Amino acid sequence: MPTIDEDLSQIEKDIRSLKIEYEQYFGGGKKRPPADTEWRIETLIKRYGDRGGQMNFAQRFRYSNLTQTYAKYKEIFRKRLRLKEEGGVQRHFGAAAKAIEAERARKAASGATLPFTVSWTDPDREKKKVEELYQAFRHAKELAGEDTDKFTPEAFQKFVKKKTEELKKQQHAHEVEYVVEIEGKHAHLKARVKS
Repeated sequence: MPTIDEDLSQIEKDIRSLKIEYEQYFGGGKKRPPADTEWRIETLIKRYGDRGGQMNFAQRFRYSNLTQTYAKYKEIFRKRLRLKEEGGVQRHFGAAAKAIEAERARKAASGATLPFTVSWTDPDREKKKVEELYQAFRHAKELAGEDTDKFTPEAFQKFVKKKTEELKKQQHAHEVEYVVEIEGKHAHLKARVKS
């Protein structure tokens, strides 16, 4: 029986494979859409959707990001399938993905999600807030086009714990506030003590 991490890696691999197979299908290299790969992904996503309590902090994050990526691709493929059936003009996959990202960036710029602010006294005791900050910072990095492959929840938890302790010691503060925003073409995470 595969472990949770092995299953999550399988979902990730299948999503990459699905994208390639759909490109081949839309390009005329395959006769049918990759329904079997899609079925495999959905089976695993459903399995862990019902067993979220068995996953740790990092695994829940990874699962959440994978389901979002899959939903995004699925929507793009659904639209392209409809266009293909109607005999319409097919947009390049990259262009469709860029349109989605541009729309997200527009929403973020209008203040819908960024800047994101959160404060705490102890990140170990306020894990939900750390999770929200991680998601906001990851989202900002994606919008800015930065690489998030090595950006893990565990490393982030360690970083904010260390930073919070340093700031509290240096400035004799009780609470530390973190702000996520995009400046120019970069995502920034700023920390400051709350007086």
